[in-house]
Amino acid sequence: MDTYTLILLAIGLLLLVITLGSGWLNRLPLSYALIYLVAGIGLSPYGLNLIQVRPDAEFLERLTEFVVLVSLFSCGLKISCPLRHWNWNATARLIGGLMPLTIAAVAATAHYGFGLGWGGAVLLGAILAPTDPVLASDVQLTDVNDRDTLRFGLTSEGGLNDALAFPFVYFGLHWIEDSSWQHWILEWTAIDLIWEIVAGIAIGVVVAKIVAQTYQQLQRIRPSDEVMEVFVSLGTVLLVYSLAELAHGYGFIAVFVAGIVVQRTLPDPEKRRVHLEFTETVEKLLEVGTILLLGSLLRVEPMLRFLPQTLLVAGLLLFVIRPVGAWICTTGEGYRPIVRGLFGWFGIRGVGSIYYLTFALGEGLEGSVGEQVAWITLSTIVLSIVLHGITSTPLMNWYERQTGHRRQRTKISLRN
Repeated sequence: MDTYTLILLAIGLLLLVITLGSGWLNRLPLSYALIYLVAGIGLSPYGLNLIQVRPDAEFLERLTEFVVLVSLFSCGLKISCPLRHWNWNATARLIGGLMPLTIAAVAATAHYGFGLGWGGAVLLGAILAPTDPVLASDVQLTDVNDRDTLRFGLTSEGGLNDALAFPFVYFGLHWIEDSSWQHWILEWTAIDLIWEIVAGIAIGVVVAKIVAQTYQQLQRIRPSDEVMEVFVSLGTVLLVYSLAELAHGYGFIAVFVAGIVVQRTLPDPEKRRVHLEFTETVEKLLEVGTILLLGSLLRVEPMLRFLPQTLLVAGLLLFVIRPVGAWICTTGEGYRPIVRGLFGWFGIRGVGSIYYLTFALGEGLEGSVGEQVAWITLSTIVLSIVLHGITSTPLMNWYERQTGHRRQRTKISLRN
């Protein structure tokens, strides 16, 4: 029988089970990402052996790149807090303090713990530092009017650190190529750190504002087809990202900023809701394929070979570095202990880290260092999906009981 047909059958059944059974599944302490991962393993050579071809790094890079882009735009669409709102203090602390601390701590763990060179160690830290905006939707904002500090902080952090990890990925790659950092540190600072961030933000603001205002003007003259107009969001994502990359800016940060600008520029709340629901639906469908592929890629032999190193890095990252770092970085602002504790726990790793890994592989990361970084990264993502997938629903339910804050659920059935 045709393997392709069997794969379509398996994916179709999975989507139907997830969608039609969401009323029961939502009551279980499981994320959908964990279900997709198990399904992917079931389709791999360890299960039904339906997915036999391992996609190359470039295919995975492009797939995860697009998934992250849609997710970042969706994150931006959810954020309505004014820039001077108190909630942005948490974002600044998580991005400006916790992310560099995480990169440095993971790099030190890899270098001193099992002798990984500083270049590879910094690269590993940069790959694992971003929290994932794709897999973390169960702990993020779902209503643009939600000003909850915890959800706002996790949403804005996921949107920004997936973009701002890029300079440190380049830093690690430069260090691997040339260990004499004095040769390239000024160029890295001027281009990778300053110019690309500034260019990304500027293009995200300007292009998104032009698109949103043009959209409003045309709607007054001759309204577009209601079915087709949701593709304005997808077109905006692609346009902003492409222009940012052409200007040698960071496309990820441009898309996240564009989402915020579009949300603030569109005056009709119903239009904003429709665009948000569309992007979330696209994001969830892409997530299914990505996590299925991740499950099918896993192999026992290399995972066991690097297991001690993975447990060291992942254990410290998930249970020490992130929780302690978040607690330190949120000191002195009056945050409740429950908020500071959950900031520390919900450092979910996922699709963003897969993208940065495949990007590094495409930029020349190879050999024993490449294999080591790859399998530690993939295994850490799996551990994160399992641990956070089991704990997110019970902990968020507990958080809502403790704070008396009930979030408004969206109609998106394929949530995490």
